[in-house]
Amino acid sequence: MLKTLKNAFKVKEIRKKIFYTLLMLVVIRFGSQLPIPGVNRHYFADWFAAQTGDAFSFFDAFTGGSFLNMSLLALNITPYITSSIIIQLLTIAIPKLEEMQKDGEDGRKKLVAITRYVTIALALIESIAMAVGFGRSGLLEEFNALNVISVVCALVAGSALLMWIGERITENGVGNGISIVLVINIISRLPQDFAGLYEQFVKGRSIAVGVVSAVVILAIVVGMVVLVILLNDGTRKIPVQYAKKIQGRKMVGGQSTNIPLKINTAGVIPIIFASSLMQFPIIICSFIGYSGTGVWGEILKVLNSNNWCNPSQLKYSIGLVIYVVLVIFFAYFYTSITFNPLEVANNMKKQGGFIPGIRPGKPTSDYLTKILNYIIFIGACGLTIVAVIPYFFNGVFHASVSFGGTSLIIIVSVVLETIKQIESQMLVRNYKGFLND
Repeated sequence: MLKTLKNAFKVKEIRKKIFYTLLMLVVIRFGSQLPIPGVNRHYFADWFAAQTGDAFSFFDAFTGGSFLNMSLLALNITPYITSSIIIQLLTIAIPKLEEMQKDGEDGRKKLVAITRYVTIALALIESIAMAVGFGRSGLLEEFNALNVISVVCALVAGSALLMWIGERITENGVGNGISIVLVINIISRLPQDFAGLYEQFVKGRSIAVGVVSAVVILAIVVGMVVLVILLNDGTRKIPVQYAKKIQGRKMVGGQSTNIPLKINTAGVIPIIFASSLMQFPIIICSFIGYSGTGVWGEILKVLNSNNWCNPSQLKYSIGLVIYVVLVIFFAYFYTSITFNPLEVANNMKKQGGFIPGIRPGKPTSDYLTKILNYIIFIGACGLTIVAVIPYFFNGVFHASVSFGGTSLIIIVSVVLETIKQIESQMLVRNYKGFLND
């Protein structure tokens, strides 16, 4: 990876793209510190301290601390991410959107435009809810129409600005802009998390205990990163053979290729969906000020990940079992709507392709479905391990950090994808240079 970056800086065109990306990231971090006029910046810090769930800490990690500081970029790119997921799911339910998705570049541009509009609508709804709901209880220094409107405009403008910056990075920089923005937000919180771990497990201990604690923490983090890399890069290649046929006076075909099926076919989506579903009732109860009593209180404690793996309250760990089931379910669900074995089998049959030993058509579709189900289960188990490890150490050792399995998967996946894109750009440039010579 370091060799790739070193070689990339030697190429003027790629070097300019990297510097452009870094400049945009500096702008983002600067915007994350700009306060919104008329807002009490200490309100959310005090409010966070009173919350028992980790849903808001997870949200704050995704916004790079800008939500906690109530800065101009408080909403960050979360409306865009939510909008993208909504549009992606709606392409399955709405035939018109499905046609756009299959309509090449023109259809893709239309979907991007729709995603932008939905992003602005979501940012508007969220900002109004925050300005009015929290404004009444102390978020705004003076709760009046002018302050509410200014806060709403600032939050929506900040979200739109980040969406624009993300698209500019994709166009003029390196990597996927939105993904890179998300990664820099998560990374910005890591020093604070590691400082907290140092204060809790290393500082004030004897040298031997401190060294062992530091080594264990480092080993866990490195082990999780390695597992995420294996999940991200692992593929099952299905061999495909194309029959020879005559076109005009030439014999064409007879080529061998493969269908690469990723082990982690759904990426980080199952964890995000499962976490969101588990934390949604807690968030709603926090907004309306309901602490929960009786049966409903016990249900909220089961859903609260801070109570999982706690030796003194093992009964609440049933929430972890529900979480694992949801991760596996969403892994199968999301893959089923993004990869259609029957469609792949029919396309192969039309092009004269077949899997050696498998008949074209439905037998091929059944074979792909069988292999895919096996791969999804392995990927879901790997995702579950990465996701559960932070909850285990939080419950047993109270090692609470904002970064967890989800954050690590996002960071590693985006970094690897960006490095691959840089390598491909260098390869294309070498081909161009060879052809020009």
